[in-house]
Amino acid sequence: MLDKETLVRLYHLMVMSRRTEEVLNEEFHTGLIPRPPHSGIGHEGFSIGTVAALQDDDYMIRSHRGIGHSIAKGITPAAIIAEAMGRAGGCGKGRSGAPVDVSRGVMGASGCQGGNIVIAAGLGLSAKMRSTRQVAACFFGDGTANRGTFLEGINMAAVWKLPVLFLCENNYWGFSTPIHKEMAVENISDRAPSLGLPGKIVDGNDVISVYEITMKAVERARRGEGPTLIEGKTYRWRGHHEKDPDLYRSQEEIEEWKKKCPIKRLKERLLKEHISDTKDIEKIEGEIEKEIHSAVTFARESPRPGPEILYNMNDYYM
Repeated sequence: MLDKETLVRLYHLMVMSRRTEEVLNEEFHTGLIPRPPHSGIGHEGFSIGTVAALQDDDYMIRSHRGIGHSIAKGITPAAIIAEAMGRAGGCGKGRSGAPVDVSRGVMGASGCQGGNIVIAAGLGLSAKMRSTRQVAACFFGDGTANRGTFLEGINMAAVWKLPVLFLCENNYWGFSTPIHKEMAVENISDRAPSLGLPGKIVDGNDVISVYEITMKAVERARRGEGPTLIEGKTYRWRGHHEKDPDLYRSQEEIEEWKKKCPIKRLKERLLKEHISDTKDIEKIEGEIEKEIHSAVTFARESPRPGPEILYNMNDYYM
């Protein structure tokens, strides 16, 4: 069983992630965020449970849903919201529109789906060549698992025993295509043995199980034993992005998954096992509300970057 400090930290990060994403969606609909957010609401158990198992200097490369992952890696809601608004106070100085902070190992995302899988192999190779014991965590969805880069990147990491975690957020829908229509096998992790690495399945809405299975994979990677593929079964509550009318799923399906909310699940466990009481929970949630309010104010008041920022990339690497 995890200690109280870790459990409370996981709860804090999940709530922070949820509230940040809710605000991003709200600010998009006010017109202050130009690009429709790809919401990871519902994924918090997997995004937080995995990244919380990493060290500060480990790498993380995300897919288009990367808010919770970035918060767990240390980027503040203020920096994330300001970046989404294209403001100079953002973590990428307003240039990327999405979370990136190389100083924290948050390497951003690839320009195409699946490109991050081969980039992660490169990050793992770099760590191995420099003998740093760093680990690279790579996130992708179930749809991306059917692209050629999935085979290429994972095969390279397995052959060279690279310290990479391949973390599949299986939410059962590749945009509007259900997973059973794009795969002949039941589980993405079933493909792992043929590539020469362990494949694990975990309930992506159980943050404790996610954290524990990720810790084992991290320890294996640091020992030089190579990569692991972990498939987290989870579900996104909103459309593929905020402009998606989401007409391909039934409301009944969505509501059934909402009953499995990862935040509610951990909260009930904290209370049931007397790890925290109602006052503790209310305090955490109150503090988060204050931080989110301040983050929105900061982002809205942050200036837009001048054209000179385009020619200065040094602060990405400071």
